[in-house]
Amino acid sequence: METDFLLQAIIYLAAAVICVPIAKKLGLSSILGYLIAGIVIGPYVLGFIGQEGQDIMHFAEFGVVMMLFLIGLELEPRKFWKMRKFIVGMGSAQLIGTTVILFLGFLLFMDWSWKTGLAISLALALSSTAIVLQTLKEKGLLNTSLGRSSFAVLLFQDIAVIPILAFLPLLSSVNIDAVSDGPQSLIAGFPSWLQTLIVLGIISTIYFAGRYVFVPLLHIIAKTRLQELFTASALLLVVGVSYSMQLVGLSPALGAFMAGVVLANSEFRHELEGDIAPFKGLLLGLFFLGVGASINFKLIIENPLFIFVFGAILTLVKFLVLFFISRFNKKRVDQNFLFAFGLSQAGEFGFVIMSFCMQLNIIPNVLANQVMAVIAMSMVATPFLLLINERLIYPFTRAKEKVNEPKKENDFIDEPTPVIIAGFGHFGSTVGRLLKANKVKLTILDYDSERIDLLRKMGFKVYYGDATRLELLKAAGCENAKLFIAAIDNPSVNLQVIETLKKHFPHLKILTRARNRNDAYELIDHKVKHIYRETLFSAVNMGVDALVALGHRKYSATRQGQQFIKYDEITTRKLAEKRHDKMAYMITIKEEVELQEELLKTDIYSQIAATNHSWDSEHLKNNLADNNE
Repeated sequence: METDFLLQAIIYLAAAVICVPIAKKLGLSSILGYLIAGIVIGPYVLGFIGQEGQDIMHFAEFGVVMMLFLIGLELEPRKFWKMRKFIVGMGSAQLIGTTVILFLGFLLFMDWSWKTGLAISLALALSSTAIVLQTLKEKGLLNTSLGRSSFAVLLFQDIAVIPILAFLPLLSSVNIDAVSDGPQSLIAGFPSWLQTLIVLGIISTIYFAGRYVFVPLLHIIAKTRLQELFTASALLLVVGVSYSMQLVGLSPALGAFMAGVVLANSEFRHELEGDIAPFKGLLLGLFFLGVGASINFKLIIENPLFIFVFGAILTLVKFLVLFFISRFNKKRVDQNFLFAFGLSQAGEFGFVIMSFCMQLNIIPNVLANQVMAVIAMSMVATPFLLLINERLIYPFTRAKEKVNEPKKENDFIDEPTPVIIAGFGHFGSTVGRLLKANKVKLTILDYDSERIDLLRKMGFKVYYGDATRLELLKAAGCENAKLFIAAIDNPSVNLQVIETLKKHFPHLKILTRARNRNDAYELIDHKVKHIYRETLFSAVNMGVDALVALGHRKYSATRQGQQFIKYDEITTRKLAEKRHDKMAYMITIKEEVELQEELLKTDIYSQIAATNHSWDSEHLKNNLADNNE
């Protein structure tokens, strides 16, 4: 019977909508909610998804690809270079150490050939990039020292998948071209040295194409101001690069990561991140659903002792290797446990390697399926292990650490910017230049690609993006920023930004631009305290200069201007309440104008006598000139 696509979609979405909130309510991670949902709707529980439903994994794995693209966007090349010791050092130590220990254990205690043991060891040495990074993100640890260490190990593993897949055919006498059902590498029949040159050429092409082809193309697309076209372009980039890498036998996820790193310095970084993030989240959820549904409970029931003992030994070996590596790198005790528990599972690439080994006849099908069951069970167990660590181990280790802690290690923050400016036209750029001159770090968002290009040449760090979109505001760092300056030319768009900020970032202090009194009224309705009207300030400055030209002292004129602004702001907030009642509005205006004039008169007569000279009076300037002579 043909599977109804819409019915399958309803089943997947309904399972996620029901199970994930329940998991979060119980204090568990969303990943565990997805995994449980997959188990429930899978072929061995409710049976809503048959064995053919596992084909969804091919589509869901694209979520992992998108996740690595986003990670690449957040990791600028110079920071990537700074992390090279972590990536090579910690990553190679974990992969080699785990593989060697598992391999020796299989040779000593299992009746397997050395080829089978080595292939399984390599598959199980890899951890789940999707689970670990999603967990770190949920716990807010992605940009900490622990997050960097975890990412370094995972990145090395993802890169290592390429040589592992290239090495496995050497363990088999079967012709891979005759058995492989997936996309064939276009360079498989070439000599090794030529394959290496082609791979290097592809990597170089991605780098230069990203900088000199795709970024200019995004400039052209940005001028259309069509959000859906920009989203399509972002998806095209990820899909195109991933497919190109796959054609030459490389990991699609690694290709997406490289593309992200190349574009990390572009002004479109945050906009691309905002466009891809929703797809990444949905597909990753689908991936975890697929993992849950793919667990073969029939195999587990047939030989439960083997599966659970094997899984426990795997977790223990990886935990010990990771704990030793973290300890060697002088991490805190609580970080050692979290690092070791977090990466102690097998990963999604383990499924790929096991399937490949079955095609090559390196591993018997029954054993390969049992190993894949172990991989899936270890992925399911990870959230529980992290929960045990969080509830039982972390409080004890952290309390012990605080007794004699020499110095707390600072979190690694990726270029924190306390101030975000949306809109960098004449108004916003004036504010931005003043702050930059005072060495204040800024994140600037604008929707004019030509203006962005000019500002970047002038040394500003500006990003292309629609500031009304929540994804972009999150990517720009609104959750941790201290100040947001809304300076967009279009008042209605500026108001939309304010609404989004007030709803999702209530802690954020907002300074906003208003063209006139009517714009200010709308902002007052949204409880905005700090409003700066263009016409008010420029008009008052002109009035101050007019008073000086008529013979008033500049100090007195400036003071009167400041007092006028103060009284007018109070008046504006009163008028905002009455503006919908025309009669009451007119009466209030008349009363406030008269009151304002009286207050200013009182203020000017209460100042120091006119014979006294202020800091910038003409009399003081003349005296200074006489003294210089």
